[in-house]
Parts: sequence; structure tokens; C-alpha cells
Amino acid sequence: MAATANLSPLSSSSSLPKPISKNLSFSLNPPQNSLFRKTLPKPSSFPCKPVVHAQKPQFTISSKNPISDFFSTNKSNPEYDFVSSFSDDDDKPREECGVVGIFGDPEASRLCYLALHALQHRGQEGAGIVAVNNNVLQSVTGVGLVSEVFNESKLDQLPGEMAIGHVRYSTAGSSMLKNVQPFVAGYRFGSVGVAHNGNLVNYGALRAMLEDNGSIFNTTSDTEVVLHLIAISKARPFFLRIVDACEKLEGAYSMVFATEDKLVAVRDPFGFRPLVMGRRSNGAVVFASETCALDLIEATYEREVYPGEVLVVDKKDGVQSLCLLPHPEPKQCIFEHIYFSLPNSVVFGRSVYESRHIFGEILATEAPVDCDVVIAVPDSGVVAALGYAAKAGVAFQQGLIRSHYVGRTFIEPSQKIRDFGVKLKLSPVRGVLEGKRVVVVDDSIVRGTTSSKIVRLIKEAGAKEVHMRIASPPIIGSCYYGVDTPSSDELISNRMSVEEIREFIGCDSLAFLAMDSLKKMLGSDSPNFCYACFSGKYPVMPREVKVKRVGDFLDDGLNGPIDSIDGGWVKGLQNINIEKEIDPLYQQSKI
Repeated sequence: MAATANLSPLSSSSSLPKPISKNLSFSLNPPQNSLFRKTLPKPSSFPCKPVVHAQKPQFTISSKNPISDFFSTNKSNPEYDFVSSFSDDDDKPREECGVVGIFGDPEASRLCYLALHALQHRGQEGAGIVAVNNNVLQSVTGVGLVSEVFNESKLDQLPGEMAIGHVRYSTAGSSMLKNVQPFVAGYRFGSVGVAHNGNLVNYGALRAMLEDNGSIFNTTSDTEVVLHLIAISKARPFFLRIVDACEKLEGAYSMVFATEDKLVAVRDPFGFRPLVMGRRSNGAVVFASETCALDLIEATYEREVYPGEVLVVDKKDGVQSLCLLPHPEPKQCIFEHIYFSLPNSVVFGRSVYESRHIFGEILATEAPVDCDVVIAVPDSGVVAALGYAAKAGVAFQQGLIRSHYVGRTFIEPSQKIRDFGVKLKLSPVRGVLEGKRVVVVDDSIVRGTTSSKIVRLIKEAGAKEVHMRIASPPIIGSCYYGVDTPSSDELISNRMSVEEIREFIGCDSLAFLAMDSLKKMLGSDSPNFCYACFSGKYPVMPREVKVKRVGDFLDDGLNGPIDSIDGGWVKGLQNINIEKEIDPLYQQSKI
């Protein structure tokens, strides 16, 4: 689905195909005492038509990731050098958003608030809830953590039995208050609210098309495009407007919509980002990015929202399921299991805890080393370290203690302290490390700056040897599907060999989880995951790239830097078929 193929005049959206309009499917087996009369089809009944795309790089310069050669990257501005400690200390990819939707509970907004607490790890820059009461959509949004945005009085402003919620760490759009979701918009047939997890790779083209036809945008977020597409759609009834809009989208989107009487959940045809469905004992239906949110509000996990599926919930018809598009082979984000999701979640039908434990076991089997103690880089490396220690028969201990009370900003003394940012968050335990041969397990290495500081910290605490084990393959490509990663030029594995990285971070040995071992562990599910950040092969070709700007770190949530007002988007090459240029056999090859 190419961006150029969808640039039809706004007055003629009816020209788009609507393959789903005759394919509604219903099931009639509600739980007892349920609010609804209809439930969902079993997973095996949901259609899936494999369509596989691939990219084989032909061009390489100094980069291991060919796609990076097609897009420019912004250079750091020396004016902002004093904020470098932020990026050094946060040397991890960031999950961008978490979403929640609740239908049929008299305390919907309060349950939504609790569910957002459980999803706080997916975004800390802003939070919002939209509740529906007497066919009116009411919204409260703010910058900061969920606990900072909401209090008793604000939740009292959100009565009703339906609510959607969102936590964010921005991809498209700066961190200004106006970009905090859920968004609410009115159009001629009513109002709609939307919360979006993901990233639209054709956002720039769609926004330009809409603006050329008179649309006015209030934010720099790619999610606002969806609302405009819904408003101009000619489809009936309302949920077909959502389908009509989604047919024009490329990239990753797991979204929940609220109207005056319906809750709608939709997931992109590739299923990049997770979205699950559960049900409370009173029959209330809950959608959330992770099952940990269901657990907190005592909702029972039922199943995932399938890739390419739209679920519509209302009082009249219960839960209706339909197919958005004939969807290709799923390409679910493997980093959900490596880093993003909480260990107690079930994501893409797999336990995150079990996945990470096995990653550690594989490392112990394939990259063993004589050692006295195994430690983790907390918190994300803990489960893999437990797996490594169990398989190696070596004690796991807490060699690094993480402080959970450090905010995004801090004041450094005038007398510079080396590795100040890392020392604020991680404290070595000398009694565990001194005189020991230490294996340190972490989930990933991005720029390598934090890893080098951690190694130095451990050695300064008296460790005899430091051996790094990384529970993921080397990251060589940026993510364009809803994860904030640096440009490919900044990724250390895209520029250096494993031995060069080892020398850079100063450890005695270094090993990554092998890609083949990762795929073998996933078994028959292996083709259903996206490995673009490890391979540079993208299921959906990025034509517009969000480039990370150092200046974004100065954004206080209210007054973003002037140069971020365009959302930080850079156009792809003009008048060029990227697939053809990168791989003439693009359609025939397989990722």
C-alpha cells in the first residue's frame, strides 16, 4: 500500500476499496450476567492472507543499515551540548505510547486511570483520558506522569460508562500540551476521540494532501491525520469511516476510538504494536496495550486484537469483529519481548518473562565464560540475567542498585562528576563485585555510551573482570513503527564490529544474542515478528523519517523549541522508487 496510491481528492474517498463492508461476523455466546449479547470469534476463525515483502540492500557506504543512506539526519546543535547527560543516561529505545479503552463500567474513567498507571513504562511525557457521558465526550489531558495529571477532582469531571486513555512519549510531534492524547474532534455527525500507539510512515504525505484540500491542523502529531480522514470519509455507518481512514494509513497503529455510543479498537494489518482485549466480571469490555493493565483492574484476558481487525463495541450489538484489510503476514515488534513490555505481561500470545529468561539461557549456552557472579543492568536486564545464571549454575546477585527517584532533570555541581547521569541512577555494590569475575546482562546496546559508563562503574568498584552479555542481536537500524530510536548513524552496532564495540565500552568480553538463535527460540512464530532494527529490512518502507533532535530534550511540555514545530519530519527522496532502488527483487524476496 504505497503512499502515492492514496492521494485521491478528498471529495472522492468513495473511490477507495471497501472489502470489509460485507464481511461482518458475529458470535452469540456472552458470559453470564454480561452487559452484551455478543462476543468474539475464536482466534482460529479470523482470516489471514499472507503477503510477504522484503528488502535486500544493494547500496552500502559506511553503514550496515542501507535505509539510513536514503535519509538525512540532523546534527547536534552545540548550543544544546549541556543536555547531553539526558541522552547518555537514557541510552535505550523508547516505547512511544500506551492505550486503554473501557466500555460498560460505571467507573470507566477511574479504571482507565489505574490501567494507565500500569502502562506508565510505555510513556512518561503526558497522559489523558476521554470519557463519554450522556453522549458528550469530556477530556482531561496534561503533561507529566499519570499521578501528576490526575487527581480526585479531575476524575470527578469524567463520569460515564465508556472511556479511553493514553500515555505518551512522542514520536511525531513535540511534547507540547496540545499534542497530548486522546484527541477529540467534532464533525458533522458528532464527536470522536482517539488514542494511538504507533507511527504512520506516510504521515507527511497525508497531511500535505489534507492541507492542500483545506484541512487545518492544531497539532504536530501524526494521529490528527486520522481524525481528518474520518471527517472527510463518505462511508456509513461510523465504524466504516474508521476503516475507510485506516485504508489510507501506512505504518504502525494500535488505536482505540470513542464516539457518543461506541468504543472501537483497531490494529494495523501487520500488527506491529500490541493490543489486547479483556473483560471484567460485570461484562465491561477492556482494551489495553498490555495484559498488565488488565491485571490491575481485575479484567480477564480474552485474546489479542488481531492484525488488520476492527472491533466495535456498543450496547445494542455487543462486540462486533470485522477485517480491516486482507492483511499480510504479521510483523509484530520483537522488542516488546526484549525491552518494552513489563515481564508480567503476555504479549503476542507469549509470556514476556519466559521469553527473556530463555534469552538469558541461550546466552549462557552459546557465550559461556568463567565467572563468579551474574548481575543485571536493572531493571530491564534482570530476567535475562536470571536465565543466564540458572543455566550457567552461577549465583545471581544485585551488583547494581537502581534509584527510582531520579527525574528527567537534575542539577550537576560546578565541579564535574564523571559519569554523573549513570551514577545518579545506578549504584554498584562493592561487596558483590570486588575481586570477582562478573557477567553483566543487559537487554540491548544502542549508542554504547551508557554501557561504557556501567563497565567503568563496575571496575571502579573492584571487579576483576567484566563480561557483557546482551539479550538481543546488535541494533543496526532505526525503528519507524512507533519506537523512538536514534538515527542509524548513532547506533554503535551499525558502525562497529562486536570486537570494536567491546574495546569501546571497555569490557573483557562481549556477546550478543544471535539472530538465528532468537528465531529458533520463537519457532513457528518466527516469521510473524519484525526484526528491522536488527536486519535493516523493513516490512513497510519508510518514506518520511522522524529524526531525533537534541533540542527536543529542552522541551518542557509547554513550550517546545521553535524548530520542532513541524514535528521533526524529513521527506524521503523525491521521484524515486525506493523499493526498486534498494532491491530489484523486492517483491520476490522474503524477510
